[in-house]
Amino acid sequence: MTNKLYSLLLALLIAVAVPAFAQDAPPPANPPAPVAWSSLSPPQQQLLSKFGGQWASLPPGRQQALAHGTERWLGMSQAERDTARERFSRWNSLPPDERHALRGRWQRFQALPPEQQAVVRQNFHRFQQLPAERRQMLREQWNKATPAERKEMVQRAREKKGTKANEGARRMNPPAFARPAH
Repeated sequence: MTNKLYSLLLALLIAVAVPAFAQDAPPPANPPAPVAWSSLSPPQQQLLSKFGGQWASLPPGRQQALAHGTERWLGMSQAERDTARERFSRWNSLPPDERHALRGRWQRFQALPPEQQAVVRQNFHRFQQLPAERRQMLREQWNKATPAERKEMVQRAREKKGTKANEGARRMNPPAFARPAH
């Protein structure tokens, strides 16, 4: 249940932060280079042993992702590994359609420019700081809304955010007539 709420929240935050991210991301300029099995360290080869026999037939992008994943895994503390195992277990317990939807949202997020990713993360952290009752009310409101109502909610949030930004700018730079004479 919590994963559904987080994925819903992430989708909402992405929608609020980016008006036109629904476009397909352009293909990468340079295709990934293959990773030779022999270039992996012995601990990496041990972690990836189930892929050893088929390593050369894996797409280069998959090879790079697996190699990078083993580097990250080997750099983790035991507590971080335990957390990763728990998250993986929760991921595996999700229905395939939900995993597919989450993967799509993650890919759209990854395609965003770094500044927009930062805005999404900031919005997520602000949402997490809200009282539990407020977060639950917002989730229920979002879940009950029609697509048109959701679009309107996103637009109102953008306008409200723009208004707050403008108010902050006015406080930082008050009109010339409000400044004391020198």
